[in-house]
Amino acid sequence: MPLKPKDKQQLKARAHKLNPIVMLGNNGLTAAVNSEIGRALHDHELIKIRIQGQDREVRRALFSEICQTHQAEIVQLIGNIGVVYRKKQD
Repeated sequence: MPLKPKDKQQLKARAHKLNPIVMLGNNGLTAAVNSEIGRALHDHELIKIRIQGQDREVRRALFSEICQTHQAEIVQLIGNIGVVYRKKQD
């Protein structure tokens, strides 16, 4: 379910003080990185991800793939950092 603008605004405020938890390098989205993203979303619900050395469209595609894989939502994309949210499942 897509996030409402008010929800996104609140999540952006919460994410402002966060540091990137997962960093993607030249190897891209590997199984190990995917596993770490899943664990981080399970533990934290809201995470920042940094993607190094990629074109804007490639970064956007990687974030879309991450969100599809983990049933998450993109909250914000600024430069090479993105904020991803997945509601905790009880």
